[in-house]
Amino acid sequence: MRKASESSLADMRVELPWLLDELVRDGMICEDDARACRASRTDKVSDKLHPVQILARLYVDSLGSKGSSLSTKALTSWLAEKAGQPEFPIDPLKIDIPAITAVMSYAFAQRHQLLAIEVGPDYVVVGSTQPFLKAWEPDLKQTLKGKEIRRVVLNVDDYARYSVEFYNLARSVSGAGKHDQSGKGGGANFEQLLELGKLSSIEANDQHVVSIVDWLLQYAFEQRASDIHLEPRRDSGKVRFRIDGILHDVNEFPANVMAAVSSRIKILGRMNVAEKRRPQDGR
Repeated sequence: MRKASESSLADMRVELPWLLDELVRDGMICEDDARACRASRTDKVSDKLHPVQILARLYVDSLGSKGSSLSTKALTSWLAEKAGQPEFPIDPLKIDIPAITAVMSYAFAQRHQLLAIEVGPDYVVVGSTQPFLKAWEPDLKQTLKGKEIRRVVLNVDDYARYSVEFYNLARSVSGAGKHDQSGKGGGANFEQLLELGKLSSIEANDQHVVSIVDWLLQYAFEQRASDIHLEPRRDSGKVRFRIDGILHDVNEFPANVMAAVSSRIKILGRMNVAEKRRPQDGR
């Protein structure tokens, strides 16, 4: 594969014509298929979908694999190698959602098609579906206060799902924990919004709590978890899933958010919300 030079692709957005030309040059697809893709009517979806998604939906035959079409996974691997950046498959069980959503705003992430993946002591791993774009880096570096930016390439379908899901969950938790009269402005970060000293009691039927519980149940189903463990502690509560006999950490909530989540689940199971000592069976 011919690796793209940084000078020729500096701050370039991946578009469908470029994608088709490069795939033909690298022997991934034939010229006839590329010509057919160019002739197909993709104008209506080109603004909503990434070029990789458009191409995957056209079911173009892969010259490297007989009888199979190019998938978003195969195209992501190719794009990562082209850009000289590691490919990063998102595993939600290993993502610290409060930490990664505090790195950048949702608007900034969507505008540049970014998602923070990991926050280390002196670095931040940032995933992107546009690996050649660099215009956003100076702005993010200013907010990271000297931390190194390590770039990776994300699967476009994974990004489309998790970039929304992670921020929605973070917004629900922060909304559930925010005191109505705390005086916090819109620029407060995730940790500030959840500062325990300024929280009030939370209703189990609060829309934010409902969203958190809905997400937990849906996520547990998708991960084929046999058990959901809610482990309340003095300052914060931990959520863990049992998958194939092994407990996996999923998230941490402030103590009062955890209490509201537990109450919501009791309501759904028609259990006594006030009972906190004896075990109960839900319906």
